[in-house]
Amino acid sequence: MDSGCGWYVPRALGEETTSAPSKRVQGRRALCVGFTALLISGCGSDPRQDENEVEADYPVEVTAAEFPTRQRLAQTSDLELAFKNAGDETIPNLSVTIYTGEERADGAFNIRSEQQGLADPNRPVWILENDYPKILELGTSAGDLDEAPTAGAESASTNTYTFGELPPDETIRTVFRVTPVQGGTYTVHYEVAAGLDGNAKAVTEDGGPIEGEFVATISERPPSTRVTEDGRIVPGG
Repeated sequence: MDSGCGWYVPRALGEETTSAPSKRVQGRRALCVGFTALLISGCGSDPRQDENEVEADYPVEVTAAEFPTRQRLAQTSDLELAFKNAGDETIPNLSVTIYTGEERADGAFNIRSEQQGLADPNRPVWILENDYPKILELGTSAGDLDEAPTAGAESASTNTYTFGELPPDETIRTVFRVTPVQGGTYTVHYEVAAGLDGNAKAVTEDGGPIEGEFVATISERPPSTRVTEDGRIVPGG
């Protein structure tokens, strides 16, 4: 029985033996050697995730940054960020990282609790609505966003959202719809990049990083609401 990449080749009874392998065996040996080399070359040689991301600076202008400074529990609010590609090259993958507090938690709108013994120290301050963030198109109101498809793809980092390419002179307006579930005063930070791997950087006109923050105070008193005749809950007494 042929052993594949081995050297043993069965011979018929009475067949003359020889110390040199046959041409068939030589060919199989060459095939095995080539296959082994292919395996060796493939081991540990996976391409770097950032090998195709050009190392460059991309000028970005923040054209809008809005988030209510006074909020109430269970009252939905929109965090809006708009960015313009102020350069001459297409931004390969506009990415926005959001984190709450000074120490980054697992989740854009979570904070890390200092309480001992917690299985999960991440605690939500706001809940991000399903299918958000979304893109607010020109001429579209924030109230129409519920019917729009989701836009920001969450990356491997639960704090970072990617929005794809942004051509020169074009603007993208992103909306994060959130509902506060914990009272207090919190700082929400945002940072902008031109890619995910650190080579493509979003920069200001003078070459600095694109970043900012909001300070929001959430009242523990829920908003006043009333029930309409058709059963809807709306703000107001």
